[in-house]
Amino acid sequence: MANEVDHLIVAAASLDDGVRWCESTLGVTPGPGGRHPLMGTHNRLLSIAGDAYPACYLEIIAVDPEAPPPARRRWFGLDDGALQARLRSEGPQLLHLVVRTTLLDMHRWGLIALGQRVGEPLAAGRETPEGPLRWRILVRDDGALLAGGALPTLIEWQGRHPAASMPASGVVLESLQLHGLSVPVGELLRLRGVACVPGTAPAIVATLRTPIGAVTLRTPEPPPEVR
Repeated sequence: MANEVDHLIVAAASLDDGVRWCESTLGVTPGPGGRHPLMGTHNRLLSIAGDAYPACYLEIIAVDPEAPPPARRRWFGLDDGALQARLRSEGPQLLHLVVRTTLLDMHRWGLIALGQRVGEPLAAGRETPEGPLRWRILVRDDGALLAGGALPTLIEWQGRHPAASMPASGVVLESLQLHGLSVPVGELLRLRGVACVPGTAPAIVATLRTPIGAVTLRTPEPPPEVR
């Protein structure tokens, strides 16, 4: 059974920066999001679902300046000083992708057997007007991303999925490429609608159909491999 692309991560120095980026780059205003008490982050969300990517969305995420510092490193490398400096100087950027699975523990052990230090499963959640969202997600203790962000973070939803309450946005994910995943990792994860191609940069290339035309997002040059 193939795993599905759950959402793409666009990191921003502030959520206001992320909203302005979305409006100018994709031609739409993102929908509401919420706060993540566990990680001291907050987000805005936007449906990008299409035939090959059902229930897929775009997450614009930033450190929440009103939240107390978390007791651990934040997810998606958001505590990295070089990343934050780049976001302040260059603006929001595609950073990562999250893949949903119903077999999180099995895939975690499979990735570990392939030499990938993907971290421990964490229980996380946030409140929404429609009710609570709850999930399990793999996060390394240092919060670092692997393969420049091309190795997906795995998530297992517990109950309601956030896309269930997202209206169509006019933005649709049409294709997704990953550079830098080994063949065994690609075969283990079996990512629906994702082309795993040779090379290491850019780690992720996402093409979207938007109200202002086709837009291609690319991750920046990857940092040295973290293990």
